[in-house]
Amino acid sequence: MVDTTPLTRAVDHFADKLRAAPQSRLQRGAAAEALELARELARRAQAVEEPGSEPRQMPDAGMFAAADQILVAVHDLALVLRSDDEVAEAVRVVEEARRRAGV
Repeated sequence: MVDTTPLTRAVDHFADKLRAAPQSRLQRGAAAEALELARELARRAQAVEEPGSEPRQMPDAGMFAAADQILVAVHDLALVLRSDDEVAEAVRVVEEARRRAGV
């Protein structure tokens, strides 16, 4: 079994920062960046679970739900990751999104 702790820590950190961010920062793009991350994580999980199928897109549940959306998406992805390299790549994607979000 693959240790996904680094990934869940990175997403927990991002989610905590989003929850603590002022509404103005969320409106300036942090929430949109988080939604894009959630969609990317969900797409990656779906590609493993249902190869060859058309990925479903996570809906936009609003800026105040962005933290929860990345947590749900990472949970699904963590269940299907098969290697430490896949975990490291997912952590890299999360960290890049957090930096772009400015939180």
